[in-house]
Amino acid sequence: MYPPARHPVPHQPGQPFKFTVTESCDRIKEEFQFLQAQYHSLKLECEKLASEKTEMQRHYVMYYEMSYGLNIEMHKQAEIVKRLNAICAQVIPFLSQEVRVETRLSLRVKRNVGQQLQAQHLSHGHAIPVPLTPHPAGLQPPLPPGASTASLLALSSALSHQLPLKDERKHHENNNEHTRGESNSVQLLLRCQISVLPSRFIKEQLITLTEWKQRSSHRKITVEMYFSAPGLRTPLAVPCSYPGPFGMVPHPGMNGDLSGAGAAYTGLHNISPQMSAVAAAAVAAYGRTQVVGFDPHHHIRVPGLPPSLSGIPGGKPAYSFHVSADGQMQPVPFPPDALIGPGIPRHARQINTLSHGEVVCAVTISNPTRHVYTGGKGCVKVWDISHPGNKTPVSQLDCLNRDNYIRSCRLLPDGRTLIVGGEASTLSIWDLATPTPRIKAELTSSAPACYALAISPDSKVCFSCCSDGNIAVWDLHNQTLVRQFQGHTDGASCIDISNDGTKLWTGGLDNTVRSWDLREGRQLQQHDFTSQIFSLGYCPTGEWLAVGMENSNVEVLHVTKPDKYQLHLHESCVLSLRFAHCGKWFVSTGKDNLLNAWRTPYGASIFQSKESSSVLSCDISIDDKYIVTGSGDKKATVYEVIY
Repeated sequence: MYPPARHPVPHQPGQPFKFTVTESCDRIKEEFQFLQAQYHSLKLECEKLASEKTEMQRHYVMYYEMSYGLNIEMHKQAEIVKRLNAICAQVIPFLSQEVRVETRLSLRVKRNVGQQLQAQHLSHGHAIPVPLTPHPAGLQPPLPPGASTASLLALSSALSHQLPLKDERKHHENNNEHTRGESNSVQLLLRCQISVLPSRFIKEQLITLTEWKQRSSHRKITVEMYFSAPGLRTPLAVPCSYPGPFGMVPHPGMNGDLSGAGAAYTGLHNISPQMSAVAAAAVAAYGRTQVVGFDPHHHIRVPGLPPSLSGIPGGKPAYSFHVSADGQMQPVPFPPDALIGPGIPRHARQINTLSHGEVVCAVTISNPTRHVYTGGKGCVKVWDISHPGNKTPVSQLDCLNRDNYIRSCRLLPDGRTLIVGGEASTLSIWDLATPTPRIKAELTSSAPACYALAISPDSKVCFSCCSDGNIAVWDLHNQTLVRQFQGHTDGASCIDISNDGTKLWTGGLDNTVRSWDLREGRQLQQHDFTSQIFSLGYCPTGEWLAVGMENSNVEVLHVTKPDKYQLHLHESCVLSLRFAHCGKWFVSTGKDNLLNAWRTPYGASIFQSKESSSVLSCDISIDDKYIVTGSGDKKATVYEVIY
């Protein structure tokens, strides 16, 4: 079986093993081949397990999505049932006594049937899905299957007994004016209720009820008394089991109806109900429809938000939400003067395009407004915008290395010094007062990159957000590093300073926003988020901080109270954010090519501009008359703000 040279003789007890070099090599080779075979076998098993794991994860995601969808659908059914019950409670009193008794009996029977269906459903081992998110305030858990249509079936069965015969139609058409007025009032009531029902079948049933009411003449219903009763001036004010629109405070801007000067907006299908009143007020004030107050991104509105909060009565989705201390979210009712008044823009128009030639990651505007500085790859270009026809830069400042992007550039308040930072460990300080701008100093840190810069109001200190998470504090007079604020566990991405120079705000890739006391050199607050922070701005006149995040949200926080607003008009990460110097509005830009202008603090949309590429940076002039943006299509855009 074996060659003689491999196994010459059996080993004798008591004698030591003796192997030749060839035998030893053969044995090592066999062991190696055996281990190699085992390795390949284990590798195949590992790949198989990894494939099974991936498949299980895919199934889990599918199950999660299906469960979530079922829960959302059940929430919708619960809302329909509650609204339908409210309609039934208002319609049943107008029926005759015998039909009223029959209707209530039918409702009771249908409710029992729904409970039996639920018991059957549970007896077969099909449990109602557990909600994946907490129920919002005012929203009850979903009702059992079958119960959602009980009220509708009972109402339709009652109506089937009271529909007039075809032969009676002529007699009913000749009815007197009083009865016609009653029918119109009932029709108005039903139309008001139909406007909040999403189900086509329910609408058809109620339209049938409307037609029946119009044809009925022998039933004298004193509807006029109903509408003239104290506290019941409108149909929506009728007490019912569904109290108010999602528990919100009644507001003229909530129902989407416009009248008077604001009627010009009724043709815009994408106006959010939050903006209906403020749009009307703006039209009344200015006599023109220049204010852009709309919600064009309804498909990305607050992922995971229950249907009761994704919109407000009127059918249009909301985009601004107030977040209470306990985390409850409610759509914000904007005041009528949200878009009017001194210091509130009407819109903005593009007046100039600055072709930088590289992706523009940083922009800043001089004071007074004459020059714009655009930072790209390896250089900052200076543009004179006092002459709109000027298409070439007046000078170019070569900074950092040739292939490194400029991430931030900041002017000192006197406009004579520019500080530049980016993908390098050094900051460049430029003297702009000389006939030809020149570098007068360079500041070197241990971090490989600087993501953002801020200058103290007295021009003595510069703060740089470092890629290692530290905040470097530089003495500009002595050009030395005097301190580092340590706290962020990942790169510090954005920064802003209060007008009095006592407080600093920083945001980081560690999902936190932190405030620092500059007098004592310590951290004051920390706000934790579920997304990376890409931009922030501190309101110059108030206690509000706006934060732009990677998950496309803009959140406006009160720095001393738990008040918070969450804004949802961006479709992708929010890359830059800047407050107007008056503090009444701010702008944000994002990877979705959008420039959004918001009202402080509740986030009413003032205007919106869509560019051709990601908008990476922005700045607002000191007089709030100009906005400059830098984008990924290698240009900067200058906007004039129209008041």
